[in-house]
Amino acid sequence: MNLLSARHITHGYQARSGIGARANKNIVLEDVSLAIAPGETVALLGRSGCGKSTLARLLVGLENPDSGEVEFEGQPVRRLDKAGRARLYRTVQMVFQDPPGAVNPRATVGEIVGEPLGPLCGLRGNDARDRVMALLRAVQLSEDDYGKYPQQMSGGQLQRVCIARALGPDPKLIILDEAVSNLDLHLQTQMLDLFEALRQEHGVSYLFVTHDLRLVERFCSRLVVMAQGRIVEESAVAQPLALRSPEGKALAQAVLPPFPRARPAHAEGSLLPAGA
Repeated sequence: MNLLSARHITHGYQARSGIGARANKNIVLEDVSLAIAPGETVALLGRSGCGKSTLARLLVGLENPDSGEVEFEGQPVRRLDKAGRARLYRTVQMVFQDPPGAVNPRATVGEIVGEPLGPLCGLRGNDARDRVMALLRAVQLSEDDYGKYPQQMSGGQLQRVCIARALGPDPKLIILDEAVSNLDLHLQTQMLDLFEALRQEHGVSYLFVTHDLRLVERFCSRLVVMAQGRIVEESAVAQPLALRSPEGKALAQAVLPPFPRARPAHAEGSLLPAGA
């Protein structure tokens, strides 16, 4: 059974066309189908504005499609009861591409990372604090960052705070919407090493929403290319990477420095203690 899937979904937003004028709907996604299996790492490629982020929001249940279905473990997300929604939010976590907009500026780093631990994991008090400290260490942040506020963190540090928050409930699928794009190459490599270790140790699946082919080559097993709200290419990741669609070929023309060679998987046991 697939962990999460979209079946023939179409979605759009109402456009503003002036005072008193009838607004037309701007179609962002059209007849899109995508499935993610347990333990799978999928790259969702495409240029800005192609519908990648909208699809990601639909997959985690932040919005409902105009037509078609998003299914979690075979059940339509829009029909999940309260308990089913809680299981979805614990199982599927998302890291957004705009970290300042994804956190409460009046909350400390400790409060941000610990936000899902009470309602989703039942962790409170010292247990929650210990979990937050472990998560901060895992994303290469200091325990001294626990009491800081978002405005005291750099953009890269704040993105790692958001990654730590997503890791907190021990999810089985993490959707990363350009989530490492504003990290430097060294930190990108460290985060990918962390993600790979979690995949090997806990069977975590990933959906990388990106336009960076280095991530695809380094980390992903399957790629999906989007253009103008549609999927135009889907294939297994091969070495060397060969993209067939015009959109894929255009993305392949970007010249970026290669990632350092992958490090061996962690050999000292689990990176993170159990979340509950």
